[in-house]
Amino acid sequence: MRRHCDYRGLAAGDRGAAAAIGNFDGLHLGHQSVLALARAAAAEIGAPFGVITFEPHPRAFFDPDAPPFRIMSAEARAHRLEKLGVEQLYELPFDAALAGLEAEEFISRVLGAALGLRHLVAGADFRFGRGRRGDVAMLRALGPSAGFGVTVAPLVRDAEGDFSSSAIRAALAEGRPEDAARMLGHWHRIEGAVVHGDKRGRDFGFPTANIWLEPLNLPKFGVYAATVDVLTGPHRGRYPAAASLGVRPMFDGKRPNLEAYLLDFSGDLYGAELSVALVSYLRPELRFDGIEGLVAQMWEDVAETRRRLAEAGQPLAAAPLPG
Repeated sequence: MRRHCDYRGLAAGDRGAAAAIGNFDGLHLGHQSVLALARAAAAEIGAPFGVITFEPHPRAFFDPDAPPFRIMSAEARAHRLEKLGVEQLYELPFDAALAGLEAEEFISRVLGAALGLRHLVAGADFRFGRGRRGDVAMLRALGPSAGFGVTVAPLVRDAEGDFSSSAIRAALAEGRPEDAARMLGHWHRIEGAVVHGDKRGRDFGFPTANIWLEPLNLPKFGVYAATVDVLTGPHRGRYPAAASLGVRPMFDGKRPNLEAYLLDFSGDLYGAELSVALVSYLRPELRFDGIEGLVAQMWEDVAETRRRLAEAGQPLAAAPLPG
């Protein structure tokens, strides 16, 4: 995949894509339906399969002091898009210049002249341009004169409502990873490299892999049944795990982190890249009167983790990574 952090001065071979456009935070099933239409259009007209998105997220540009709201980082999004077969990723720098463009200018100058699009796919609720004045009706009306056709992807929903990034954030914030997964089409994942922690878990018989968390919209703090993909190193594979997300109130922690106890695992994971999938919420963070109470609860968490993973059809032993 070719990844572009600007839209000006692109080489001829990086122009002319059939592209999906949007913020694609979380890459849920609604987003994936937009991508599928763009992929089909690219195959039909013999163009590269592209994605147009914005970095930083426009919401962060207009309200830089707002609490973190993104479900996934730009790196995680790019990684996922590459797995989905995207050939050209255009991360348009969302700055004052881009934010100030009138909708008509965005179509002609950015989508047409700069990117040289041959086809564009947008969700039915996509808005763009200064004051969010542009919509899919404008794209359909002006796209052909800028050199590209337009397909509008209908919104995806089920009996519970529309699939959206905001609905996924709400599900995760309320400790409902199963509902988030229903909309995402996969378990919500937190990714990062294993760092050195306080090593207290090792003293209790529960050595954990620690990941510092990026400034993202975090799921509800507590303990989860999880699976851990070890992406690099000699222990590469998928493992069942109990994961604790939060500030460790038992030890007066301040900075949130993620600790994963890989069941029936022995080995050194420091520096390895992990992808932790949250499968089921077990309980909130707790403060115990002493270490004995904490350890007893951890054994209960492990037993409940095995039960929840079995219910969800997840492996209870180490396995190779899929694909």
